[in-house]
Amino acid sequence: MRKFLALILIIGLIIIPMPLVAAPLGFSGGVNDEYEYSEVIFISGEPIKMTGTYTKNERMRGEEKSINYRFNLSAEDRSIDASLDRRATYTITYKEHSDKGQTIADTEATTMRETINIGSDRYVLDDYQFSKSEVIDNRPAADFYSGTLNARKTYDINRGEGRAVIETSGGTVGYENFWGSTETQIIDYIVNVEREIEGEDDEDEGQTVKWDGTYNVSVSDSMSKSIRYSDNQATHSTFDGGHMRVTNSEMVSRYEYNLPRMNDNIPNNNSRIRGEIELDKQKLPKIERLILPKFRDIGGHWAEEDIKKLYSLDVFKDDSQFFLPDVPMSRMDFTRAIIRSCDIEIEDPEENTRFRRQEEPEESPFVDIQTEDSNYLYVREALNRGIINGVSEERFDPDGELTRAQAIVILIRVLGFEHNAPTPGYYTNFNDDAHIPDWAKDSIYVASEIGLVQGDSNNRINPNQTMTRAEASTMIIRFLNFLESDLQQDYREQIILYN
Repeated sequence: MRKFLALILIIGLIIIPMPLVAAPLGFSGGVNDEYEYSEVIFISGEPIKMTGTYTKNERMRGEEKSINYRFNLSAEDRSIDASLDRRATYTITYKEHSDKGQTIADTEATTMRETINIGSDRYVLDDYQFSKSEVIDNRPAADFYSGTLNARKTYDINRGEGRAVIETSGGTVGYENFWGSTETQIIDYIVNVEREIEGEDDEDEGQTVKWDGTYNVSVSDSMSKSIRYSDNQATHSTFDGGHMRVTNSEMVSRYEYNLPRMNDNIPNNNSRIRGEIELDKQKLPKIERLILPKFRDIGGHWAEEDIKKLYSLDVFKDDSQFFLPDVPMSRMDFTRAIIRSCDIEIEDPEENTRFRRQEEPEESPFVDIQTEDSNYLYVREALNRGIINGVSEERFDPDGELTRAQAIVILIRVLGFEHNAPTPGYYTNFNDDAHIPDWAKDSIYVASEIGLVQGDSNNRINPNQTMTRAEASTMIIRFLNFLESDLQQDYREQIILYN
């Protein structure tokens, strides 16, 4: 047992992939689809929506990730003579703390070149200071992260005619899992401009003008995968229809600004303009057709659709024509279903020569499941990630009947939410609270709070009741919906709409 735990710890330190945090392009509040990018600039004292093309290249080397951007933009309003050329390279350094299940990601700007032309004015970036750091909580089914950033851009105006400084501060929050990801940035900008304005004729010495303004950007980049059903239009066919997985990606952004009223580059600091601009872009949905379920015993069953969805996702590996929806779900089948539905990577040390030790064959942590068992790798991975425990130190009880309490504990551990319960001594809102096992109380409380489970008609959670295969299927589908849409609601709509 000890040899096994030591081995999986070593494997975990080596094979856990470095997190790759998806994010909006740069830190200017812009949005993009596959081809076009748009953002709003305020450096002239007036908001100008810029649109154009972009490129993005990423390279991962060891613990460092390099991201290169290039933007070529012009004013969307063709009556405005404005262009922007920006080239930037950011380097993210990941520091993994495997013993804590966390990663620190520090970002710095390696290079930045930017030129903005507005009418006869030319703004050239002279200096760029940037610092960003994130903490990533690596959980079995998802990574959750939060970060803080500060930046300052200093521009030269018309080769010494003046200077513009844009100071930036803000934060990011996000998550990433197989079924969805969202990053939301809330960034504040302060603009300070001091420049010489030429006189109307040669005898007029001109004047020095100063102005300041602020704007705030809320931008969110999100991806979600959903399961949809498509009918088969043919009458004579071997199947009526099938499911497909549809991936949608969308970016939304909102700018709120407070600027002086401008007249030919001269500000009226006693009169301010306040406004709001929203941007939105969507990528073309990606469609993936899924395998067809052909069970003969689920037609008309209340859980038929959920069972079909999971089989289409290859969550259930049943080769039989019968699903047996009202038979108790086994602990093994549920563990395998969770690992497969969350697309948690299974690593087989036998496939890597670094782990081949002929003189020390791998030992199973449980006496009732052998390493040769086709399901052994699922158990080992779930144990390694802290998703499951045995019914005792030596036994997993793979064929044992799954209880509701056991299922809920597994789901909450997969999310990594087991520590979100209040200080012990609390009560859940279920009428059978006294029957909830101590080891399951935190998970049941959290599952109820996030809407993952609810009581029956008598407000009972029935923690010790055996779950049927149909009931377990419905619970897994609700869990996947949480990963797909509930988290997005929290990380995008709740933040942007109520910030």
